[in-house]
Parts: sequence; C-alpha cells; structure tokens
Amino acid sequence: MTDRDGTYILFYDYVDNMLERRAPYREEHLARVQAHREEGSIVMAGALGDPPTGAAIVFRGIGPEGIEIFVNDDPYMKAGLIANWRVELWNVVP
Repeated sequence: MTDRDGTYILFYDYVDNMLERRAPYREEHLARVQAHREEGSIVMAGALGDPPTGAAIVFRGIGPEGIEIFVNDDPYMKAGLIANWRVELWNVVP
C-alpha cells in the first residue's frame, strides 16, 4: 500500500480563545475544506469539543506530504491559530 492508498486523519489543536480569534479567517478556511471535499481528497471534517479545542479532517487519496502542504496553506495556520497538528494513518475496518 502506498501513502495515497490510505486514509489519514489530520488533527489540529487550537490556540486558546479560538472562537473569537478565528472569525477573520473562518470563511476562507471553510472554503478550502469544501474545495478539497469537492475534489475528493477530504472525506469529512469538523471541530472537536464545545467550545472547539481542535479539529479532525479525514483525507483519502492524499498522503502525509500532501496533507502537510494543506496545513501550511491553511488560513488558520498562517494566522497562528493552530497550536499543534499531527497526521495519523487510519486503518479503516472493511
């Protein structure tokens, strides 16, 4: 199996006060996620916690290197709103 054959989850840990701080960047962030959903590389995505403390984004057909490119271009990352991130292979049971 190659990286492109797998399913990966990108986990974000948000900075404190994310609800207030994300407002100027949220529309662009969500548009990018939607564009990747439409092209098929993102299967699902959403915030974790209430209020949000992070997010999980499920990718298929794109490996860790491609996901890193996504992270580096994310408006939240560029604005310093992502405290930490990591990518995990998700071994989905058929």
